[in-house]
Amino acid sequence: MCLGIPGQIVKIDDVERKLATADVGGVRRQVNLSCIVDDAHPVEACIGDWVLIHVGFAMSRIDADEARATMQILVELGEAQAEIAALRGDAVHESGFPAERRMGGRGEA
Repeated sequence: MCLGIPGQIVKIDDVERKLATADVGGVRRQVNLSCIVDDAHPVEACIGDWVLIHVGFAMSRIDADEARATMQILVELGEAQAEIAALRGDAVHESGFPAERRMGGRGEA
């Protein structure tokens, strides 16, 4: 399953390489803006944008309400996954995902 995590662009790091810093739930990480910029919305205009981030790329721009709703769904999915794992007796990492679902299914932390 592929998930896009909502984040807000807070700083442009490299205009030429289309790199920026996004705040994702209080954690800052560098993302590539190539998929969301064009002549009408250049890199410099991305500060403050809410985006869906997947594997280090901002895949699409979203509004703040959609960002909040998406994050809430992801939190609920994590909570549901933890409850299902507890019912099955699986070991659950603090991420809410059983050990075998992380790190390519090898059960490593």
